[in-house]
Amino acid sequence: MSKQELPVIGQDTAADGCCPGLLTAPLDEDASVELARVFKALGDPVRLRLLSMIASRAGGEVCVCDLTPAFELSQPTISHHLKLLREAGLIASERRGTWVYYRPLPETTDRLAALLTRGAAPAPAGARA
Repeated sequence: MSKQELPVIGQDTAADGCCPGLLTAPLDEDASVELARVFKALGDPVRLRLLSMIASRAGGEVCVCDLTPAFELSQPTISHHLKLLREAGLIASERRGTWVYYRPLPETTDRLAALLTRGAAPAPAGARA
């Protein structure tokens, strides 16, 4: 048997400097802990809806006063959900007087999108397009 060196698929990074995708290389422990926190934040319907409302807002930011009425939840509960999104690195906030304004952090969602993208790999047999 030959002892030629074989390349390990998925261990090199893309030419553009981006991280390898989830389907091309295993995550290390630190990355998996960090990503689990982001996915956990997105795993709640209220938080997912809040992120969608913030990200889709014209002008790139929204006041908490515009978010709260969209839910049948108390203001402290909405604030708690926003705090978890902020801690996960999905949104940023800025206080202006008595109101807090939120904006999405596209670098986090872009990173998630890149991580989950299959790239140019062919789809497995029987997979739907």
